[in-house]
Amino acid sequence: MDDDDEVRTGRDSAATRRSLVRAARRRFATDGYRATTVRQIAADAGVNVALINRYFVSKEGLFEACMLRTSDELDIDTRTPSTTVDEVITKMLAHVGNGPDGDDPLQLLLLLRSSGDEAADAVRRRILLQYARGIATVAGRDPDDPRSEPFLLRAELAISMLLGIVMLRSSSAAVEPLAGAGPADLDGPLRAALRALLADG
Repeated sequence: MDDDDEVRTGRDSAATRRSLVRAARRRFATDGYRATTVRQIAADAGVNVALINRYFVSKEGLFEACMLRTSDELDIDTRTPSTTVDEVITKMLAHVGNGPDGDDPLQLLLLLRSSGDEAADAVRRRILLQYARGIATVAGRDPDDPRSEPFLLRAELAISMLLGIVMLRSSSAAVEPLAGAGPADLDGPLRAALRALLADG
């Protein structure tokens, strides 16, 4: 039995959770938190809507699960975090280079979109700040040294640049030639810009 069959029959709770988070993240990133319903998410995942309450309690709980997964995949607080600026830049580029229809850009779109819900937005802001702090630390920020605080601003500028690129590559606001550019087209100029922010400052 494959994952899809297990999800539909409800026999594999881990597969069901993964499917719900995947479906929810896509909906939240493309339609926004407020416009997304738990019924839509359940339909996308091919499961009964009651399973959202069972596994996540509420739409807000499912949104938080999406954000936590995004946190993990963006290399925040993982067991093998990036240790050099070049590693950080390579991972950042992977999140924008997979194309507007891939899953990686959805992670950044999810961070970008305001939910319209105060508690959900607090989770989003916390993940964004956590992501920025992780990047800034690798770049040279020391929380105990106020002179290194500019690294946090530079990290936030780098994230903002990536968010803008993902936005302009998304189907709702696609701008050519950026929307159609491949990883090889993006790598050179983006790597240079990110190095200027994070390594050459």
